[in-house]
Parts: sequence; C-alpha cells; structure tokens
Amino acid sequence: MPTKTSRRAAVAAASSPDTAPAAPVTKRDRTHYLYIAVIIAVALGITVGLVAPDFAVELKPIGTGFVNLIKMMISPIIFCTIVLGIGSVRKAAKVGAVGGIAMVYFLAMSLVALGIGLVVGNILEPGTGLQITDAIKDAGHEQVDSEAKDTTEFLLGLIPTTMVSAFTSETVLQTLLIALLAGFALQAMGSAGEPILRGVEHIQRLVFRILAMVMWAAPVGAFGAIAAVTGSAGVDALKKLAILMLGFYVTCFLFVFIVLGALLRIVAGLNILTLFKYLGREFLLILSTSSSESALPRLIAKMEHLGVSKPVVGITVPTGYSFNLDGTMIYMTMASLFIADAMGTPMSIGEQIPLLLFLLVASKGAAGVTGAGLATLAGGLQSHKPALVDGIGLIVGIDRFMSEARALTNFAGNAVATVLIGTWTKEIDKDKVSQVLAGQLPFDEKTLLDDDGHGGPAAEAPEQSGDKELAKA
Repeated sequence: MPTKTSRRAAVAAASSPDTAPAAPVTKRDRTHYLYIAVIIAVALGITVGLVAPDFAVELKPIGTGFVNLIKMMISPIIFCTIVLGIGSVRKAAKVGAVGGIAMVYFLAMSLVALGIGLVVGNILEPGTGLQITDAIKDAGHEQVDSEAKDTTEFLLGLIPTTMVSAFTSETVLQTLLIALLAGFALQAMGSAGEPILRGVEHIQRLVFRILAMVMWAAPVGAFGAIAAVTGSAGVDALKKLAILMLGFYVTCFLFVFIVLGALLRIVAGLNILTLFKYLGREFLLILSTSSSESALPRLIAKMEHLGVSKPVVGITVPTGYSFNLDGTMIYMTMASLFIADAMGTPMSIGEQIPLLLFLLVASKGAAGVTGAGLATLAGGLQSHKPALVDGIGLIVGIDRFMSEARALTNFAGNAVATVLIGTWTKEIDKDKVSQVLAGQLPFDEKTLLDDDGHGGPAAEAPEQSGDKELAKA
C-alpha cells in the first residue's frame, strides 16, 4: 500500500513539465480557402463581364446582396465596440482626448490628400479635349437630384428618430452617437453597469460569429459585383478615360505608401507593408466589392487583436469612416479638375481652392459604400459651382472602377490612423503589435475575437503604472 510520501511524489511527477499533458491541438484554419475562392470568383466575374456583358449586368443584385449582408452587421458591431470601450474606461477625459486627436488628424490628412490631388490634377489635365453631349449632361444631373444634401440636413441627420432607429438607418454616425451616449451612461453607473457591459460583450461575440458565417458568401458576392461592373462599363469606356483612372490610381498609391508610410514609420516605427500584409484579406474583400464598408467590422476586430485599446478602436475606426476619407478627397479633387477641363472652362488656382475646401466639408459623412463619392461630388458642385454639374456624366461610367482605389485608400488611411492615434495616446501594446505582425499571435478567423473576448489590451492601464504601459486584457 503506497505511503503518503509516495503518493505526493506521484502527484508531483504527474504535474512536472516532462510529464504534463499535451496541449489540445488547435483546429487548422481553413478560411484561407475562402479568399482563394474570392480571387477565382473575381477572375470569373471579369471573364463573364467581357464575354456576356448583358448577362453580367443582371448579376448585379448578387453583389449588392452580399454587401448588404455585411452592412447589416455594422451598426451592432460599432455599438458593442464603443459601449465596451467607453464603459470600461474610468475617466471620460481619456475618451475625449482620443476623439480630439482623431479629429485633428483627420482634418490634416484630408488637406494633404486634397493638396496631392490638386498638384497631380493640374499636371495631367486629363479632361482636355473631351466633348459634352446632352446625354452626358442628363446623367450628371441625375446624380444631384436624388442625393444632394446641404450641411444643415447632414447635421440634423446625425440625430436618429429613436434610439432603436439608429440601428436600422444607413448612417453610421447615428449609431456612433447612440453608442457614445450609452457608453458614457454606463461609465457613470459604475459597478451597477457591469452586468449590462457583460451582456453587451456576449452580444458582440454573437455578432462577430454571425459575421464570420456571412463571410463564406464572399466568393458569390465578388463574382456578381465584378461581373456587373465589367459588363456595364466595358473596355471602350475604360480606354477613353484611362488617363484619369491611371492618374487617380497613381496618386492614391503615392499618398498611401509615401505619406501614410512615412507617418507610420516615424510615429509607430512600423513598416506599412507589414501592416497591409496583416490586413491582406480585408483589402481583397474591398477589391472584390468596391466598398470599404464591407471590411469595417473586420478592421475593428483586427485592430483590437493587433493591440490597440478598445476606446481608440471604437472611436477612431467608425468616426474615420465618415471623416477620414483620404481616397474620396483625392477623387473629388481630380474629378473636379477633369470636369472643368472637359467642359472647356479650366479653373484657376484661385477658383480651385475655394471649391475644394467646400468639397472637404461636404464630403464629411459620406459613407464608404459604392457611389457615395460620386453623389458627394455631384451635391458639392451643385451647391458651389452648378455650371460643372453637366460634366459629371463623363465619369459615371468609370466611377465604379475609381471606387476601387477610393475604397482601398480610405481603408488604408483608417487602419494607419488607428495605429497612429493609439501610439500618440499610449493606448497600444507594442509588444503585442510585434508578435501579431510577426505571425506569432494569429487572428481567430472563426470568432473574430481573442480567447478572452476582448481582442486587445485593457481599456485603461492600472493607475499605478501611469501612462507608460497598458495592462494586458
């Protein structure tokens, strides 16, 4: 019969590192097959669009349906992220500091993007020599009549009819307003609000799980969207306006990799290519849908996983999708100059700057969905320089292709902004950033959340550590 000593030795031996039970084997991530399928679907969509354009145009509802599936998830994800982020922060001043820094940065980057577009547009002068027909004039005015909104209507539109209606509207800023109010209210409730925060956290897990399921429809959506675009525009339209498209794509490329890349390296010490590699699947999703909004929920999840705190992600990403539209800024600058040249009324620098500053204000609140840039341009020109509205019809045919670069640039700008603002506010776990970008902490594609359900570092570091270091979630 074994003695107590021998039994204790046996227990110690069983718990020693040499004999410890092996960790459970994690299931292999098979979601990479999904994005391979997306690439194949895009290629098939282009082929169908060129071979059978009439049939391809009829496939447009497939792409629209997929984007709508993603959009239905945006409001609950933004609400949960912001409520959890703000509700868990002890000091409201920290949230205000993040929002203030974000808005100053967004304005500065918008001005930089406008400036770059202004320089390139004046150098290329791509619209010179084109002819404006009556059909083109009618197409331009159609963009204004249904979409134009003045500043007062935009500001009043930020207030939802009811708290619940914010989740059913297409205005992201309405959800943002309700989420901010709920977050600050829970923050003021203290310990009494903790059960509600736990409930919101469970809802967030549910919503992200649904999103992961919806993503499996991405290949079908990508096929329908690309086929419809290729079939409707055709090769001829692309040839005629190739200079404008090429100039726009090059300008966006230079802005992202020179301006944003330099900022990211100087402020955060990161290589922009490494960050973009981490966000590769999101870029592919945007490329196949022409909508940066389709990747918004995944950007929130990935930025939290990267190591940026919940308050920074919850405020910067949703706000940036309405106020940090670098690609849209470049687009409106070059498109305005293109239209003015095409109509034989080129604008002087003195005329260009007031118009572009007006468009800078008019563009705030433009959603990251397909066609929003064109509608914003039409509304801005109608309000500030109506004579140019006739020429908007010139770019209607290629707007979807320009929307690709516009959406990619907007997304890249918001991803970089989140890292930069997290660095400036000391709300980023740099050790975790290094591990994630090195591939040591892979992103969970099934739940879109970390194992602890928080995705990133704690909302606020313990008081004794000051601002020097964030607590791990």
